[in-house]
Amino acid sequence: MRTSKRINVNEKDREQLNQIVRNGNTPQKVALRSRIVLLSADGISTGEIMHQLDTTTPTITRWRERYELGGISGLLKDRSRPGRKRRIEEAKVREVVEWTLQEKPLHATQWSTRSLAAVVGLSPASIQRIWKAHGLKPHRVRTFKLSKDPHFVDKLQDIVGLYLNPPEHALVLSVDEKSQIQALDRTQPGLPMKRGRAETMTHDYKRNGTTTLFAALNTLDGKVIGQCLPRHRHQEFLKFLRTIDRQAYQGLDLHLIVDNYGTHTHAKVTAWLDKNPRFHMHFTPTSASWLNLVERWFREITDKRIRRGTFTSVDSLVAAIMEYLEENNAHPKPFVWTASAGTILSKVRRANEVLESLH
Repeated sequence: MRTSKRINVNEKDREQLNQIVRNGNTPQKVALRSRIVLLSADGISTGEIMHQLDTTTPTITRWRERYELGGISGLLKDRSRPGRKRRIEEAKVREVVEWTLQEKPLHATQWSTRSLAAVVGLSPASIQRIWKAHGLKPHRVRTFKLSKDPHFVDKLQDIVGLYLNPPEHALVLSVDEKSQIQALDRTQPGLPMKRGRAETMTHDYKRNGTTTLFAALNTLDGKVIGQCLPRHRHQEFLKFLRTIDRQAYQGLDLHLIVDNYGTHTHAKVTAWLDKNPRFHMHFTPTSASWLNLVERWFREITDKRIRRGTFTSVDSLVAAIMEYLEENNAHPKPFVWTASAGTILSKVRRANEVLESLH
């Protein structure tokens, strides 16, 4: 019978190896390696070790040599193995990236993994891995709009200044209207959510009228002055301004950030503002509604209360909106503006340069 090379194991290592074998938390593969070393140290033949431990000669040889080279630490972890060799050449990867960025399929507006795979001769899975590695997402698109307002810089600096350095003894209110909110009722009752199934609702609906939500967001504390009115004219805007005048803190100037909608600059609105000097209007640049923080709050109420709501009448829609307003004002959370005017202008400048380079 073949005999194994005797291993010299000192008393300290032998004691530690026995502890490893006896410890119930030791991984089985580590316990096996330790037993191989202990039996080899006792002069047990390779064939007998194979029989006792139900293992193979290469395994016994490997871990005996590992112990001689690295001691007990050599038994505790596997050697790192090289990853699978790259099967796709770098030139092929560049080809996929160039096709994705510079070409368009004949019968679609963007590539899919399958359509591009058919062109370059790779599998859809390979295309997906290359896209992921290079941050490419042809199925997605983001919208943008650069303002052409000739006074963009002045208006931007004015509004960002109100956010970052609000005036003393004054309130900054972000004001706008969410018009044509529809009271939609589903044509059939939906099913409630349960484990393994999402809530359901019919894709079609019945229109039960509309309302307009006028809102003034206090940029300091996140509270909102809100009012639902049936139409969206200068008469309704004047009515909302009077509501703000009654509900906002008396004795404080009010700086209102508004867009360029015609109702905000109507002659009667301007005349009313002249008689109420505590109101100061600040207009956002054209095509720059993102500067008005109340737009962010409109998204919140749309996502959380309106979009999936079911309303049998305009009154039920208005009641739901006012209920959301009350809850918002009971636990307000302000939106914090962090971008400086300089940072925004740098981004706008770079975007303009890119657009000009394309023409």
